[in-house]
Amino acid sequence: MSGLELIDAGLLPALMVALVAGLLSFLSPCVLPIVPPYLAYMGGVSVQQMQGRSGRGPVVLAAAFFVLGLSTVFLILGVAASALGRALLAWQDWFVTIAGLVIMVFGAHFVGVFRLGFLDREARVEAGDHGGSAFGAYVLGLAFAFGWTPCLGPILGAILSMAATEADMARGAVLLAGYAVGLGIPFLLVAAFFPALSGPMAWMKRHMNRIERISGLLLWTVGLMMATGQFAAFSFWLLETFPILATLG
Repeated sequence: MSGLELIDAGLLPALMVALVAGLLSFLSPCVLPIVPPYLAYMGGVSVQQMQGRSGRGPVVLAAAFFVLGLSTVFLILGVAASALGRALLAWQDWFVTIAGLVIMVFGAHFVGVFRLGFLDREARVEAGDHGGSAFGAYVLGLAFAFGWTPCLGPILGAILSMAATEADMARGAVLLAGYAVGLGIPFLLVAAFFPALSGPMAWMKRHMNRIERISGLLLWTVGLMMATGQFAAFSFWLLETFPILATLG
């Protein structure tokens, strides 16, 4: 079994975690509640107009450019994190262990074992009055990705830690692209099917604390697997169970 095969197999569980992490970021307490008015503002319509088919067209277009904006930032961050990991390649084993411990701390914060004050301070980048245009939605996507914390901070930080352990810029970008897909697709779904999804969104708001604890448990488990080397063992198991993965890359 070559090192290349292990890395290829190892990317799959990390990519699945990144996708789920993006979805959990969307469901976080300070993202989900603002989605309908945020989308309406970007599309230049009211929340009531989003109920109608004619009002949803501009919103879907704006949502697509918004997702493109935040994806741009995430891809850049993924490349930067992987470049850092590449620079520290000589200490890769230690680096993976430390990254796992950091992710476990983020997870414990979400579960409520303790609270980290700097993660509870929200910082937003103001993008000015850019509602109602595709370019404005793209700019808002950039601002959202750069400045919306702590909603994105702990989970995004965990995924960046995983990207850094890849020590390959292309693979780091793929990992952050997975996170962007997990976060961005729900925005597009809400924009396109807002009336049908208003009920499920209300249910999610009522169970926000439980969702946050699930996020924390996921992060803590992934961190533990990384710190103990079980993430690599899981990669071996995937490769042995599904030999076709050896042909990837």
